[in-house]
Amino acid sequence: MAPLAEIGSTEHRFTVNLSILFTELPLLERPAAAAAAGFSAVELWWPWVDAPVPEQSELDALRAALNDAGTRLTGLNFYAGQLPGPDRGALSVPGEESARFRRNIDVAADFAGSMGCKALNALYGNRVEGVSEAEQDELALENLVRAAHAADRIGAVVLVEALNAPESPAYPLVSAPKAVEVVDRVNEATGLGNAKFLMDLYHLSMNGENLHQVIDSYTDKTAHVQIADNPGRGAPGTGELDFTDLLGRLAKAGYDGWIGLEYKPGDRPSAGSFDWLPAPLRSA
Repeated sequence: MAPLAEIGSTEHRFTVNLSILFTELPLLERPAAAAAAGFSAVELWWPWVDAPVPEQSELDALRAALNDAGTRLTGLNFYAGQLPGPDRGALSVPGEESARFRRNIDVAADFAGSMGCKALNALYGNRVEGVSEAEQDELALENLVRAAHAADRIGAVVLVEALNAPESPAYPLVSAPKAVEVVDRVNEATGLGNAKFLMDLYHLSMNGENLHQVIDSYTDKTAHVQIADNPGRGAPGTGELDFTDLLGRLAKAGYDGWIGLEYKPGDRPSAGSFDWLPAPLRSA
């Protein structure tokens, strides 16, 4: 695959999502693999899907792997249930899942703080039967407020992400306006202003949203961007999205934050999926 035309004209910084790339390797080997591919920044979903509060030794081992590889942690998800898997977050789900999220808040924030990570992604959660949507939304707001205060303690933002309806039909935030509405609600409740939009161009494209309009309307409320091509959720250049145009438009709109590479490498090792991005642009 040839490098994307003129992508070097942007000034964006790229970070590799180690929960979808390099998954052919054990977790603790992935930071070094990303560094070997030329990247100095990585992000993660919550790595312990069954443990909102893992053993301290596991946290220490991941911290050591990141530090030993010389990779900066730029983003971390709070506990989100079985992800990858059937779940799409935990904070709006009554009962044990919400309790797990709450137990995870300070653990995730403390780990992020120890790594200088300034962005924590709080996935909302699927709708559940037998509980009104209003009750789930009230619970979500309570938990997002807790998360925002924890993030503020380490100088970080809480990200609210829109997913896509075809792949996540039970997830309520499946458009940019819906996610931004939640962002605004959290900021109104806390007065902190540290709830921000996570603009995932793959999910928004899958929803059929006008990406130019989303960029123009919501970049000022966006603190993180993630990309994958559509269709297929592969590397840029494997689908139909024009990333030279989209990243350039983000830059013109004033976005100078991280671009998370959250795509599937396909039927090849992850290290071979970065040929679209010239090597000098990989290290931030």
